[in-house]
Amino acid sequence: MSNHCEEKRAAFRALHQQDTPFVIPNPWDVGSARILHGFGFQALATTSAGMAFSMGVCEGESTRDAVMDHCRMLVDATPLPVSADLEKGFADTPDGVAETLTLAGEIGLAGCSIEDHTGDRADPIFDQGLAVERVAAAVEAAHAISPAFILTARCESFLWGGTDLDAVIRRLQAFEAVGADVLYAPGLTDLDSIRTVCQSVTRPVNVVMGMPGATFDLDALKQAGVKRVSIGSAFARLAYGSLLAAAQEIQEQGSFGFSGHAAGFAAIERYFRKSP
Repeated sequence: MSNHCEEKRAAFRALHQQDTPFVIPNPWDVGSARILHGFGFQALATTSAGMAFSMGVCEGESTRDAVMDHCRMLVDATPLPVSADLEKGFADTPDGVAETLTLAGEIGLAGCSIEDHTGDRADPIFDQGLAVERVAAAVEAAHAISPAFILTARCESFLWGGTDLDAVIRRLQAFEAVGADVLYAPGLTDLDSIRTVCQSVTRPVNVVMGMPGATFDLDALKQAGVKRVSIGSAFARLAYGSLLAAAQEIQEQGSFGFSGHAAGFAAIERYFRKSP
């Protein structure tokens, strides 16, 4: 892998060691990646839902090959380090997860996340033992990619009806014990719970904003101990929401008022122009 790739990985790791949390926004295509780069963000993360929507499929239906192609496009789109949402690693077994991590390293990613959601709505969360084994395998594969590669371990319980904060913390602590670099439990929507999670582990904690109920600002998240803030699919859903509203206006009202809210060509293309 090139020195430039290793430099991006080192820079990404360093962001997690700052006193102030950094925001890692989630583009869903090359255009949104370049716009976010233009706004001065220091790293990008993919969104599995946003990517799926851009391909006309539901979240969880994308193949590993399609996701890797998408990640490669985003890696090449800007000079920024990119971390990939690799869902459950496109495998149930630890060996399968490790294989996916190896592919992630080959395309130049600076990091990735692996979650404990099974993909089965009837039995949505891997049991503790297997979940930890999967993260351990991912950590080993990440170390083989680069000492700077960031492995984020995700506990998805709150997204699938779980309410036991203590159980989530125990799982995050187990992920930390096997070497996960960043810990993440999407669905935390109150500062007390976020603070408790941050105080219960020693590794950096990622919190996702853009979810209902999560309205606090960066300063509040800093005080709670958060090191990284992601946006998840919120930007993509915001864009698709505008499209849905515009189409609905035409079909139901026969009017075109939405066009008054559309960004102008100059406002968009300034982020796409190549330097002279």
